[in-house]
Amino acid sequence: MEKDKKNIQQINIELDEKISSGEYANFVVVTHSPAEFVMDFTRILPGLPKAKVHSRIIMAPQHVKAFLGALNDNIKKFESKHGEIIMPKRNEGFSPFNVKPPEDGLPN
Repeated sequence: MEKDKKNIQQINIELDEKISSGEYANFVVVTHSPAEFVMDFTRILPGLPKAKVHSRIIMAPQHVKAFLGALNDNIKKFESKHGEIIMPKRNEGFSPFNVKPPEDGLPN
């Protein structure tokens, strides 16, 4: 066990000012190939016919699975502190979950 701790490398992560403000997204389209997952983050607003991709994240399958595990862990922690996250029902007004990407695909 002690030997395993010695093999762990610590990484310093830098967050510059421009990126630190974040980017709001309420819709993500996930596609994949045998080698990678592509996640296109966008925001859909009522009354606007077009949604622009604000961030595209490309990850190896192993990293996506690790990311999913981290999300699941954080959702459990969030819900234990703040209560269950309730998903909206399909007919309760505007919901980005009722939107699908265009038939002709996404811009590359």
